[in-house]
Amino acid sequence: MKKIGFLVALTALVLGGCATNPVTGKRELSLVGEDWELQVGAQQYAPSRQSQGGDYLADPAIQAYVNKVGQRVASVSDRKLPYEFKVINSGVPNAWALPGGKIAINRGLLTEMKSEAELAAVLGHEVVHAAAKHGAKGMSRGMLLQGGVLAATIASSGKDYSNLAQMGASIGAQLISTRYGRDAERESDRFGIEYMVRAGYDPQGAVDLQQTFLQLSKDRRQDFLTGLFASHPPSAERLANNKKIVAALNAGGETGRETYQRNMSRLFKAQPAYDAFEQAQKAFADKDYAGAKALVRRAISIEPRDGHFHSTLGDMELESENYRGALRHYSDAIRLNDDFFYYHLRKGLVSEKLRDYRTATASLNRSVELLPTADAHNALGNIAQLSGQTERAVTEYTKAAGHKSPAGQAALGSLVDLDLPKNPSKYVATRTQVAKDGSVTLLMQNKTPRNIDSVVLKVIYPDANGQMREVTERINGVLAAGKTQKINVPLRINPALASKIQSGVVRAAVSSRQ
Repeated sequence: MKKIGFLVALTALVLGGCATNPVTGKRELSLVGEDWELQVGAQQYAPSRQSQGGDYLADPAIQAYVNKVGQRVASVSDRKLPYEFKVINSGVPNAWALPGGKIAINRGLLTEMKSEAELAAVLGHEVVHAAAKHGAKGMSRGMLLQGGVLAATIASSGKDYSNLAQMGASIGAQLISTRYGRDAERESDRFGIEYMVRAGYDPQGAVDLQQTFLQLSKDRRQDFLTGLFASHPPSAERLANNKKIVAALNAGGETGRETYQRNMSRLFKAQPAYDAFEQAQKAFADKDYAGAKALVRRAISIEPRDGHFHSTLGDMELESENYRGALRHYSDAIRLNDDFFYYHLRKGLVSEKLRDYRTATASLNRSVELLPTADAHNALGNIAQLSGQTERAVTEYTKAAGHKSPAGQAALGSLVDLDLPKNPSKYVATRTQVAKDGSVTLLMQNKTPRNIDSVVLKVIYPDANGQMREVTERINGVLAAGKTQKINVPLRINPALASKIQSGVVRAAVSSRQ
């Protein structure tokens, strides 16, 4: 009966959650409304870009050009949304759309295309994903499978910016990394081509684009496999379908090859700088610091306006503990782009090491405004603790403590040191068990990364008359980090009243024996 009731409720939920797809006109499952789409898109757009490298600002005209082409395509879409188009400073060829019309394309994809029609094909494809609610439908399916709980995971591919991301980019990362189903890709291909034609572009650009993608996938370009192709897998079938769609439309239009080349001229000329930069990152990872520095300096000589180059020099100086040299390079990066979290984060961490706490605090707070990270909150907690601001330190450590990174785990340890004596029950869990003979045992779990001792337990229990009593029990010895201890409590109660027994830790201390 329970199973039947669940199916009835689920059926009602699905039927009640159906809506018309504004692009295809079909009735489809949708458990989230347009308000949700607009809110999620607006909230996740900036942090999602931050966690993938920030906006590309070396040539602001490229941002304006891409937005112009995107708005031209979006203006003829079947759904009016507050569309935005941004270029991300990442060499990984990728493009994505968040619900609500928030669309991004990576610098690394722009360099693979040859015409404005191809750019319109990419952006039109992403406009359809947003207009047809593909991201929202994927989230709806996840909600059904997970009983209404939104999974919030951080993507960890590519440059380590995403690994640093803590709060603020969770749902966005999940939506961006979701692989669309075959039907969604077909819809975006088909209607994206129709949007191109409505906007006055030659639809052959979509065929040329798929041909390029298919060839690159055959070449197994790793950056493509971890970027665009992870969520938009190319295939001979998709290429053939695009050719059929274009042939059936029998439409001409603007190709914009010369226009595209002119608008992308600075980026194309700077490509050798980005090639050198990628080599430098590999050399740095291999601890060839001299070779890495030479390659980055070559990149700067070709394209002096990219902050990533300067911040990487800062990373190298930080690695060799030349803190003042690192600070100089991070400051250079910030002068080129004040709106990327990583530069401010690293400047703050270096300033902390130099004991310039005022600069460190300002830089770390600025980084958190752009993208919260465990590294920043842990450092802010350290600074607050040094200045005697215990409550502020606890607040900062708490924000970082849930992250699995080294900074998150360090923050958790510091939080336990400060807060365990005041709130022991937050960190030590208890669970009582009552046997058939009425004897009571208690399981005590240390949820912290610290060994603890001086534990005092309180047990509230019903006596033979059903009156609630309490007893405290001091536990000798050390309870190791992450361990559970079984304790026999000197009590006997009526097993029928077992549900009334309560327990908790009222006192504990971090052990000196770590």
